[in-house]
Amino acid sequence: MKILHTADWHLGKRLDRFSRMEEQISVMNEIVEIADEQNVDLILIAGDLFDNFNPSTEAVELFYKTLKRLSRNGKRPVIAISGNHDSPSFIDAPDPLARECGIILIGYPKAKISPFALEDFKISKSAAGFLELELKEHSFPIRLLHTPYANEIRLKEYFGENKEAELNNILEKHWKETADEFCDEKGINLLITHLYMNKKGAPLLDEPEGEKPLKIGNADLVFSDIIPEQIKYTALGHLHGFKNIGTEEKPVVYSSSPLCYSFSEAGHAKYVSIIDAEPNQPVSYERIALKNGKPLVRKTFQSVETAVEWLNENQNSLVELTLESETYLKAEERKLLYQSHNGIVYLIPKVKNLETDENSLSDINLNQDIQTLFRDYFKSKNGGQDANEDLINLFNEILNP
Repeated sequence: MKILHTADWHLGKRLDRFSRMEEQISVMNEIVEIADEQNVDLILIAGDLFDNFNPSTEAVELFYKTLKRLSRNGKRPVIAISGNHDSPSFIDAPDPLARECGIILIGYPKAKISPFALEDFKISKSAAGFLELELKEHSFPIRLLHTPYANEIRLKEYFGENKEAELNNILEKHWKETADEFCDEKGINLLITHLYMNKKGAPLLDEPEGEKPLKIGNADLVFSDIIPEQIKYTALGHLHGFKNIGTEEKPVVYSSSPLCYSFSEAGHAKYVSIIDAEPNQPVSYERIALKNGKPLVRKTFQSVETAVEWLNENQNSLVELTLESETYLKAEERKLLYQSHNGIVYLIPKVKNLETDENSLSDINLNQDIQTLFRDYFKSKNGGQDANEDLINLFNEILNP
């Protein structure tokens, strides 16, 4: 059996003022094509389906159309859980209709999915936080433990958490009891969750820049050693880089986001994970690189001319541009940079500080005119650098509105 694992779509996400919708449409098409080319039997989407609780109409339409295509109109099961960016009630809302298309949407922890049957597969068993699938083309079942993102309020509501209990203890108990009851060696046993998970004792993994953090102190850090021994593959969401924090025999995998969503991800490759599984055997998996989406690039230049040359040669990118110079950028230089490339997300001017003698003291002549005083003040605060004419003109406008 083949399974495709993806996560962190963040549909509707923007990068500052730049929409990523066109790129998201392209990469969703690519994921559908990979699923079909690989002839996968099941799709798992591990949370952060949207970028916020109230996604745009465009983002919602793309989500439903993509799921329908992934499901082959009900012939292939698609299971998607909510992440910390998603509204669980919004994710749950279309579930009765989605099931008719083979799509199972799970918004809340410990959800119990009502059994149903379609022509090509059925849910044969269901319990809180668990479901069992039977596919017409396979003689063995798939068992899936599912835990969407659980914040403190949801933990109290769904797991009976008290202030003294640790998240690891709560989840370990629930997962173990469920696996012991339903997961024997006669089926394929999987876990899907959207949590900040890491191997005990390993260095902390960086959460995505600009994302809502899940790990606050160590209270929300979940350790991979609490995963039940019956589970052969754990499909994770939240971190945007592809990483297996488990073992080769029992992978615990962040599949990565489909696009680079912040400049901390600049240059990172993005993937989906394709799992080969059979009962009572270790799984194997491979990562397949995604090719769509504009590259995010961080560049630093010493001159406007060099920056413009590079920008002209790299039009299909989104850029964080730092310009180091001896003086502040002039208005016409900024205009030239923006005219040469329509994908400059951030322009960061950086003036090189000149060496000054920190011990030297100078007298301030308060009898000077205010413009001269401003020039002296600016110079003292900027390593001896003179204010350029643009700044002087602006200062004069303030003085004489």
